[in-house]
Amino acid sequence: MAIYILPHIIENAAKLQPDKVAFKYLNQTITFSELETKSNQLAHYLVDQNVQKGDRIGIYMPRCLETTIAVYGILKAGAVYVPLDPFSPINRTEFVIKDCGIQHIVSIPQQARKIKKFEGNLGLISLVGIEKEISNVTTISWEQIFNLSIKNYTSVNVLGDDLAYILYTSGSTGVPKGIMHTHKSALAFVTLAADLYEMQGAIYGMHAPLHFDPSVQGYFAAPYTLATTVIISDAHTKMPASLAELIEKEKITIWFSVPLALIQMLNQGGLEKRDMSSLKWVLFSGEVFATKHLRNLMNCWSFAKFSNIYGPTETNQCTYYHLENPPKTDLPIPIGFAWGNTEFKILNDKGKEVAFGEQGELVVRTATMMKGYWNNPALTQNSLYKETQVAGVEKIYYRTGDQVKQDKEGKLLFFGRNDNQIKLRGYRIELGEIENVVITHPQIREAVALVILNTKTDEKELFVIIIVSNDEVIKIENIKQFCQKKLPVYAVPDQFKIVDEFPRTASEKINRKQLELIISS
Repeated sequence: MAIYILPHIIENAAKLQPDKVAFKYLNQTITFSELETKSNQLAHYLVDQNVQKGDRIGIYMPRCLETTIAVYGILKAGAVYVPLDPFSPINRTEFVIKDCGIQHIVSIPQQARKIKKFEGNLGLISLVGIEKEISNVTTISWEQIFNLSIKNYTSVNVLGDDLAYILYTSGSTGVPKGIMHTHKSALAFVTLAADLYEMQGAIYGMHAPLHFDPSVQGYFAAPYTLATTVIISDAHTKMPASLAELIEKEKITIWFSVPLALIQMLNQGGLEKRDMSSLKWVLFSGEVFATKHLRNLMNCWSFAKFSNIYGPTETNQCTYYHLENPPKTDLPIPIGFAWGNTEFKILNDKGKEVAFGEQGELVVRTATMMKGYWNNPALTQNSLYKETQVAGVEKIYYRTGDQVKQDKEGKLLFFGRNDNQIKLRGYRIELGEIENVVITHPQIREAVALVILNTKTDEKELFVIIIVSNDEVIKIENIKQFCQKKLPVYAVPDQFKIVDEFPRTASEKINRKQLELIISS
């Protein structure tokens, strides 16, 4: 069947291979036909609750099989799913519920305790998957949902330009921003990823939680190719050795995660004891993967191909760089080439296109791009770059805020965020460049460069916070001498601090704002 909207993926899979496992979580599985039936039952209930096309519905639960039913059931009802991070502070969750006008939440019994902590009148009408009574809200258990008759159920007519999901990420002002994606933009990404990473019939290891944009690949691109998705439990993500054991046991063929998970497996996962030769592709995104760690992992997993995937949540992902051999130098890994249905420009600070080989801000025009920010038209407009080459025909690009340039081969090289460029001592300094140099030190595992105000001198100082490799002993003076040999004088950090771990966001990116507060205090 032709696939025009996301629910068609499961409908098609259920017809072609009804008894094949679609998703697996721990020892639980759900086949394509079971997922089709159960998501239809959920959709039927939501429509019966007067859910209208385009209504936003929250999904509030940790990784589990019920998330798959929730995602497809909500979409089949013509609604928009909004992941609510189950580990976020209650007030942030309340903000998203209010901002999106969420009236229905799909959850599991274990979340009832948190839901009872919601304050004020949030306008909730029903809670799916909650067995206990909660005042002023209708509750219905999963068992009751699965007993519903769907003989007279009629699917809701949804078009490609209709919203499919809204993902909330941290905004620069501290207020979360909701990124809207349509069925069309999601499917554009699904078809590209499925082809680029040869996903047909794969066993896909999904490390990303639902509220993190790489989850789109596991929830949609994998079943699009009739692959089986293994949902990695929260417990496994915290134990590198257990994670490595899971990859071996499930014979995962495609792995996708942030670099941190791979570095932890490399250092603490006991990979030398594991047969992980089932791996065909190792995909990573979200942060820069320090080249020395990547080289070590590629030497360990020489049977797999590796790919650096780049792209903000606003564009899904839009560039890739394949590595079939370990890098020979410590130069940062390129973000590579734009994939299908994507074009880009590199602009200077005046909004003009730079000459080939010069550095500037990357702006991207792609079929996988968001529709905009929910309930924030001003932010949407500010994030776009528009040009008119032919009268009446406007090209719209997303401003990534990332500094890049092209090398002689046309590969895009990443130099950090616009907001990571600083002016210090009269010089323009790129914090990402400093981090890349520090991380090449053989005894250093990770590094973050920050500018901190010294309250005693009232002057800004360049700070580097580091994590050493395998509890090695290292002298600060040695690190400074190393930097003096590698960096210009004006870019040598003033202060160094060794920590055990960095604070991280829910998507496991380094939380720079929190780290800055810790260092400043």
